[in-house]
Amino acid sequence: MPTYTHDGLTFDYTDAGAGDPVVLLHGFPEDAQSWQRVAPLLHDAGLRTLAPEQRGYSPGAMPKRRGDYTLDKLSGDVLALLDAAGIERAHVVGHDWGGGVAWDLATRHPQRVASLVVLATPHPSAAMWAIPHSKQALRSWYMGFFQLPWLPERAGAPALERTLTASGLNAEDARRYAERYADPGRLTGPMNWYRAIPLSQPATDLIVRVPTTYVWGNGDPYLDRVAAEKTRDFVAADYRFVELDATHWLPQNEPDAVASAIIERVTS
Repeated sequence: MPTYTHDGLTFDYTDAGAGDPVVLLHGFPEDAQSWQRVAPLLHDAGLRTLAPEQRGYSPGAMPKRRGDYTLDKLSGDVLALLDAAGIERAHVVGHDWGGGVAWDLATRHPQRVASLVVLATPHPSAAMWAIPHSKQALRSWYMGFFQLPWLPERAGAPALERTLTASGLNAEDARRYAERYADPGRLTGPMNWYRAIPLSQPATDLIVRVPTTYVWGNGDPYLDRVAAEKTRDFVAADYRFVELDATHWLPQNEPDAVASAIIERVTS
């Protein structure tokens, strides 16, 4: 895998295909391989994909402090990837936490985002609105638990494969992630994304002004329909909402539908 540097850290990433660039941002507790079923379909459509191992996941980019995982830093890592690859504007796709970074990047740096496709994760303002208006707080209970030091890693690592399969992830990927995080210490970086939430400052303008597609699985155990449907209120550009009969793990379990949504957005 090629590498690039930013903020004193070294990031691994994949770069394949040729054509308009599409940045693929993985979620928790995933990695760049979460796109392995989607990327070839994009290449066949004449697109180039860049999929980084993000902060806390890439071996050379695992700072220990939770303050090193605020949204502005995570978005800055993506900008550094674009700069390293010589790309002025890219189509940005994000799943789960990668979707959170994608929303932030589109609001802070719209001039670098040609279009946006977010999988599973609603717009952050829609998610906040949904907490008193739905059962979203109950679905997000684990985010409070992850604020604790060391205990979530110790409890989560041994149960990871069982937890992921119970939430709908296919057995092959669940097993691979469990093996990756067999050492609980390797979960600290990924969990610091959650621990940094109280420290993150939102962009000044929360409205997304680039063409956007939001894809949501109606069987998602973590993200409520209310937040999903509210997301359209925070996009002031061409917008498409795609509802799938699927769970949370869209790149792994629904690659054809995901690739179709990306290709339609990129070429529209």
